[in-house]
Amino acid sequence: MTKILLVEDEPKMQQVIKDNLELEGFKIDIAADGKTGLQKILDNTYSLVLLDVMLPQMSGFDVCKKAREKGIATPVIFLTAKGEEIDKVLGLELGADDYITKPFGVRELLARTKAVLRRVEGSTTGSAEKMTLGSVEIDFKTYTAKKAGVALQMTPKEFELLKFLWQHRNQSVSRDQLLTNVWGYDDSLSTRTIDNFILKLRQKVEDNPAKPRFIITLHGLGYKLIA
Repeated sequence: MTKILLVEDEPKMQQVIKDNLELEGFKIDIAADGKTGLQKILDNTYSLVLLDVMLPQMSGFDVCKKAREKGIATPVIFLTAKGEEIDKVLGLELGADDYITKPFGVRELLARTKAVLRRVEGSTTGSAEKMTLGSVEIDFKTYTAKKAGVALQMTPKEFELLKFLWQHRNQSVSRDQLLTNVWGYDDSLSTRTIDNFILKLRQKVEDNPAKPRFIITLHGLGYKLIA
């Protein structure tokens, strides 16, 4: 199910958007202020963020800017009562994918939401099946790997971990996200498990594991696959 984060401080607007998007089959998470919204973006994986500009504690512009600085590439649609051209330009320059001015109709919101999701899906269709990083070639469909043309031995769990990173390439991914999505969050495991697997992956895919080029550590956040 496609998961969307709505960052909006007006309760009535929250409910209207939530109800209508859920009727379309989307799963909606809500934050009522900018700081909470930013933390949710950093801690979770969403397909899209609907982000109000005028928010308590931190503006939507600042939320988007800080998320992009952390490497989060999740699509963002700004929701705002401001209609001046300068605001739209600023929003897009900060990394927004679209911009809807209040008041807007539900049909317009749904159309814009689906359009952005289609663009993102279209840009990544098929990309999860095969991956190329430098001299490394991975086929996730057949669970085979090569480095400079030579077969590379990898465990199924290493393939799954690398696939998740590839699906979220150039984005910050937390250890908890990896535990939840790759291991199903087994209580017997710790985030140290992730670190050990990342170490092994680097030894296999990096030319110099001590100075990784592709699988980067983001201190205090998690990891990012650069591709």
